[in-house]
Amino acid sequence: MAILRTVVTVVFILLCVALIILIMCQESKQAGLTGTISGMGETYWGKNKGRSLEGKLVRWTAILSVLFFVITIALNMNW
Repeated sequence: MAILRTVVTVVFILLCVALIILIMCQESKQAGLTGTISGMGETYWGKNKGRSLEGKLVRWTAILSVLFFVITIALNMNW
């Protein structure tokens, strides 16, 4: 069990580093509601944001965040 816990801990550390890098690569969302109210949500960029690099970064950030919480819970259980 000690080997498994060590492997999960190493995966957890790598996941943390990947999550930090993904968050740092994303663009800031300073426009907030003003961009949505002024109609920026109806542009080509707004409609196809999920297919862009920014959309992929957001998707991978969400996936890695869920994995982060699952591994955190698993590491805090007494095996």
